[in-house]
Amino acid sequence: MKANDVMTTAARTCGLDTNLAAASEIMWNADCGILPVVDRDDNVVGVITDRDICIAVGSRGWLACDIAVKDVMSGNVFACRPDTDIRDALATMRGEKVRRLVVANPDGRVAGILSLDDIAVAAQSGVGGRQPDLSLGDVALTLKAICRRPLVQAKTM
Repeated sequence: MKANDVMTTAARTCGLDTNLAAASEIMWNADCGILPVVDRDDNVVGVITDRDICIAVGSRGWLACDIAVKDVMSGNVFACRPDTDIRDALATMRGEKVRRLVVANPDGRVAGILSLDDIAVAAQSGVGGRQPDLSLGDVALTLKAICRRPLVQAKTM
């Protein structure tokens, strides 16, 4: 199974100068929680999530329309190609502790978004004693790795 077998192909994007109000409206209308950020040539240069927007607006005390995506986005784009094996994509998600990957064509343009949700829907339990291409256990192990947080030691006074 490849990324393009299960990814969301109707991925929406935004530009560097898009404001957070407009970005959140795009997310609302597209029912998504992440937008790849593209430059003028439609190459992916970052991502912004609904969480990024909430924290930026909540912590700055500014209006969402006064904050540009470029000031909040993450420049770390975790991505895969459309022909990436789904197990390799899961390994990237586990290693980077992310639930979504930008699926980028070799030219750097967005082909889609691959989410852990997409993969979970495509995963199957073994039927008739056969090993599935992708199991629900594979998805669960990835979610566990993403959710694992480092232990924080309490400060003693």
